[in-house]
Amino acid sequence: MKSRFKFTAGPWNVNEGVEAFGPGVRETIDLETKVKKFAEIGLSGVQFHDDDAVPDMNNMSEKQIIDYAKDVKSMLDKYGMTAEFVAPRLWMDPHTTDGGFTSNSKEDYEFAMWRAKRSIDIANALGAKNVVLWLAREGTLCAESKDPVEKIGQLITSIDEMLAYDSKIKILIESKPNEPIDRSYCGTIGHVMAVSAASKDPSRVGAVLESAHAILAGLDPANEMAFALKFGKLGSVHLNDQNGCRYDQDKTFGSENLRNAFNQIKVLCDHNYGANGEMVGLDVKAMRTQKPDDQYRHIQNSMKLAMMMEQKVEKFDRAFQAECIKERNYEKLEMYVMELLLTD
Repeated sequence: MKSRFKFTAGPWNVNEGVEAFGPGVRETIDLETKVKKFAEIGLSGVQFHDDDAVPDMNNMSEKQIIDYAKDVKSMLDKYGMTAEFVAPRLWMDPHTTDGGFTSNSKEDYEFAMWRAKRSIDIANALGAKNVVLWLAREGTLCAESKDPVEKIGQLITSIDEMLAYDSKIKILIESKPNEPIDRSYCGTIGHVMAVSAASKDPSRVGAVLESAHAILAGLDPANEMAFALKFGKLGSVHLNDQNGCRYDQDKTFGSENLRNAFNQIKVLCDHNYGANGEMVGLDVKAMRTQKPDDQYRHIQNSMKLAMMMEQKVEKFDRAFQAECIKERNYEKLEMYVMELLLTD
C-alpha cells in the first residue's frame, strides 16, 4: 500500500513499557537504532522532545547544545529521515512541577523559557520548522493556586517571546483537557485557536490534534481536525485511539473505533492535508505484553490502518452521498459507510 501522507513517530513511541502500576518490561533502545528501524518500516521522519535530541542539555552551553543537535541531524541524514518538530519536555523537570509558562515561580518560569528557546535552537539545527508545545502542566491541580486569567495571559506572553526569538519558527500547540493536571488552560482546538489569535503573529501559531486527546475531552477527533483545517491551523496530527474517557492510552490507530478512524482520514484527505509539508504522527505505545523482538508492530499497524482508511476514502461514492443528502436519508448513508468499512 502507498500513502499520500508522510508518517512520523517519536523515540518515546518505542519504550520500556513503564507505567503507573508497573516498571519497564523491555530493554532501552538507543536513538540511532530506533531511527534506523523507523526508516526500515517506512516512516519519513522523527518527532523529538528537546532532550531526545540532546539528553544532557540542562548541563550544556548553548553552543554545545547546537553542536550536539547537528550531530543528530547528520544521523538523520544517514537514514534519509527528517525531523518533524522539537518539543520542550517541561513536564518532566523538577523546575516545572507547577507548570512552566504558567508557573508561580519566577525562577522556574525563566527556566521554562530557556528550554523553549533551546528547543528552537535544536529545531533549527535539525532542520525542523515547528516547535510543539504540549502544555502538560499549564493549569492547576488546586484551582485556587493560580489566577487563570493572569496565567493564560502569561502563556500568551511566553509564546510571543518565542516568536520574537526566531522569526521563522512556527509554534504548534497540542491540546489536551487533562492529565497530568485536571484543569488545563488549553484543553481543546478551540482554546488553541483563541491563544493563536491573541498572539502577536497568529500566522505562526497553529495546532496539533491528537485523536485520544479529543476523545478525552468528549469531542470527535475528525471535527477537531476540521475546525483547525478551516482556520488553516492544523500543523500536525497525532493519530492513535482511546477506549473512552480513561487515562491517555495511545492505542494503535483505529483499534477501538474504525468509523472514527475513517472520518479522521477522510477529513484529512478531503481537505488536502499534507500539501504544505504537514506530516502524520503516530503517537502510539506498545502493550506491556509485547515482546522486545516485535516492539515496532504497533507503529506498523497504525500506519497500515491509516493507509487502509485512505483506500476506503478513495472508494467512497460521492454521488451516492449527495443522493442521500438530497433525500435526507441519513440511515441509508450511514449503512453505506458501515458496509464500506466492513467489506472489501
